[in-house]
Amino acid sequence: MWTAMGVWRWRRNPLRRPTDLFEAWVAFAALVCVLVVAPALGWVAGLTVDGTLQQAAREQRQERHLVPAVVLRQAPESAAADSADPSAQRTAPRRTQIVASWTAPDGSSHQGTVPAAEEPPRPGDRFRIWTDARGRLVGQPLDPSSAALHAGAVGLAIAIGAAALVETVRRLVVRRLMHRRYIRLDRAWAAAGPDWGRAGAGS
Repeated sequence: MWTAMGVWRWRRNPLRRPTDLFEAWVAFAALVCVLVVAPALGWVAGLTVDGTLQQAAREQRQERHLVPAVVLRQAPESAAADSADPSAQRTAPRRTQIVASWTAPDGSSHQGTVPAAEEPPRPGDRFRIWTDARGRLVGQPLDPSSAALHAGAVGLAIAIGAAALVETVRRLVVRRLMHRRYIRLDRAWAAAGPDWGRAGAGS
């Protein structure tokens, strides 16, 4: 609002310098970019990232499966860590590693070391793990709401970054204009300096 008023004020002002009008238009363009262009860039970036992440989430949900697993025993390295330093477990707790067996969606049987679902793990306990179609352990599929949250964060970061870039460019332009004004003022002062204050010098 103030920027638009500044542009209007400098339109036919007799004290207006060319750099004044240029600076006002630069400020107006920067304001439009911050209020319109930057949010639009953030919106487009957010939609693009959201589409990519949602597609990845759909593919992961199709390729990954929750299968039942059975606790066989505690993993040897996990048992050694428990008996080595109990105080370290209290300060830096971590999930116990166990040896479990499971059947893949394709019917094949598997056995491996996985984190325990509950503490303390007991042989025979049942829990579920994520695997691919062949029974290989995989991570949990990306949640659609988490994907949307990440996309929103990316869009917001893009918008803020674009606005910051516009403001930085505006400040650099204004600084350059001020530098040119000071140079012209110094030249004018140097030209008028020898006759300054003299009687009959045309003042």
